[in-house]
Amino acid sequence: MIPFFKRTSKKQQKESAIASKDLIDTTAEASEEEIQTKLYFYGGKPKQIEDQYYFQFLLNELQPLKRNQLSLAPIELKIEGETVHAQFFFRQSLAKEINMGITPLVLFGEDGKLVGRMDADLSELGTIPAESAMPWIVTFEKEHLVVPADQILKENWSIAFEQKLPHRLDLDENWEKSLATANKDQLRKIVEDLTPPKKNEVNFMGLQQSLSEDGSLSVTVLIRSGHEKDITISQLPLEVMDATKETVAKGAFTLPPLTVQANTSKPWTFIFPNEMVLKEQPDFTSWSVKVIEHN
Repeated sequence: MIPFFKRTSKKQQKESAIASKDLIDTTAEASEEEIQTKLYFYGGKPKQIEDQYYFQFLLNELQPLKRNQLSLAPIELKIEGETVHAQFFFRQSLAKEINMGITPLVLFGEDGKLVGRMDADLSELGTIPAESAMPWIVTFEKEHLVVPADQILKENWSIAFEQKLPHRLDLDENWEKSLATANKDQLRKIVEDLTPPKKNEVNFMGLQQSLSEDGSLSVTVLIRSGHEKDITISQLPLEVMDATKETVAKGAFTLPPLTVQANTSKPWTFIFPNEMVLKEQPDFTSWSVKVIEHN
């Protein structure tokens, strides 16, 4: 029996539902048929009848599911030290019982920003009856959180099944304001057409370069991150090479710091002053940029 939280009268948060075939091995197609899920407790009814009334009341407040959906409906968030306990209804509207396994879950804060991710062992739910709703709790430990636990608010949160989003463009606020719509669309098209970086890989792709009259070199690159969490870069040693594979410029940059969101590509411009430029007449018919590895 899971240790239920103290009963509260807090308003429930946003529910997240997906088609069952997107997560488990089933050919069942979603339909418009509405299903009222029935309350079910792991291991039987709770010891206290008040718990049964409380969860039934919360369940009654939820909208029916469409046929053949899986859903996570938040109930309450509890924070203890560096860990976060998320209590929710696991709901399923299939006409048959199901069993879950290791399932990636994501936790969102009040502004919809990702605050946690974990691979939850939902096999612990056991066999989940057809058309049922089961109260459950998962614990996000410190290593599962994107931000410290004490920065996560207990209101307006949500939990969802993680469905991998396509690699996308991440524009800095200043770029978002200054770039023309056509330029933004062009950058998005470039990012969409490229093969995404591998998991936990960060690489750099040159977009544009320009030599100034004062001898400085300006290069705009895509910082491409395959990490599942945001990364922050404060120091970046870079080397630019031309079509002959000769070094055109190299130097270390101190950044704001610069944050690149998880699974995104972020454009950024680096200016190498004259003293960092090592080749006077580079062949920019093709060129590349890379991070200088320290031995």
